[in-house]
Amino acid sequence: MLGKHKYNTQKVGMPPGTLLHIGAMRSEKVKISMLCYSKDVWTEEQFNHVDELLQYKSTADVNWVHISGIHVVDVIEKIGNKFNIHPLILEDIVNTNQRPKLEESKDYVYIVLKMIHYFEQRSNIEFEQISMIVGSHYIVSFQENDNQTFQQIKDRIKKTNGKIRTKGVDYLAYALIDCIVDHYYLALEYLGEKIELLEDQLMSDPGPDVLKEIHRLKTEMLFVRKAIWPLREIINALSRGDSALFNHDTLIYLRDVYDHIIQIIDTIEMYRDMVTGMFDIYISSVSYKLNEVMKVLTIIATIFIPLTFIVGLYGMNFKYMPELEWEWGYPAVLVLMLLISIFMILYFRRRKWIGK
Repeated sequence: MLGKHKYNTQKVGMPPGTLLHIGAMRSEKVKISMLCYSKDVWTEEQFNHVDELLQYKSTADVNWVHISGIHVVDVIEKIGNKFNIHPLILEDIVNTNQRPKLEESKDYVYIVLKMIHYFEQRSNIEFEQISMIVGSHYIVSFQENDNQTFQQIKDRIKKTNGKIRTKGVDYLAYALIDCIVDHYYLALEYLGEKIELLEDQLMSDPGPDVLKEIHRLKTEMLFVRKAIWPLREIINALSRGDSALFNHDTLIYLRDVYDHIIQIIDTIEMYRDMVTGMFDIYISSVSYKLNEVMKVLTIIATIFIPLTFIVGLYGMNFKYMPELEWEWGYPAVLVLMLLISIFMILYFRRRKWIGK
């Protein structure tokens, strides 16, 4: 499932900042959680209603609000009002067709990323949009599904000896971005294995089913490239230290993520070239098989040309043909035809037109 969503026609003509969910239709309940922590303590709360979050007070150094489900726009609007998020940004959050991007404002940084999930049981990949609002003491993250993507980050925060507890909001933002990038490696591993499998099938049996798989793989590669390529600009902008919300100590970690992104992009480009080359291999394989069939048919037809000539010659109805009255005429003609066939086969083998 590659996440192809048509543009919602209800959006046309609406004022800027109008919240309208654009994406896969969902009916699950929106889940809201809040993880607050300082160097020595941490607390985690689960809210059944957005109003509980609005009334919650925290004195921790870092406050991480995570929303699973963006299809209920009323919830998103109330959260936006609490954290003073611009209506245009809220509009982008509920639109899952956004391109990965970075926007900076006076009080926060808005980041849009694409999570890539690989499902081994179904042998496919799916895409999910994740949005983050990074403020001075808080992060608000928005996710389409409740799939425990950042559970490892939460576990690290709950450990008393974890480095993340001693850092600020900027380091938490880096950890979330790094977690998303790590999932890209799983998707690339799946794509690499699929390419190797298709290459083997191309060499052994390049049938129509293989061509369909190649086309499907090419489509997946296009969506993966679209999801990852803009991330290079985002991480590069953050690692330069232009935003006052990211401390100098965190920039080195962001530069490490940038190196990973460059490596991933290089791998994607290599895979794209390999998939493009697989089309050429498919055409060459099919042409080779067709040429082999045509060669066999041509050799058979060539062998039968002199035999057909002999049969046609003795099929003429002339009265005074010398061999017509000969007692051994019929066997002699058969032997002659057999010798001609054997001679032509040996000649073709000597010229290496047919295999031994």
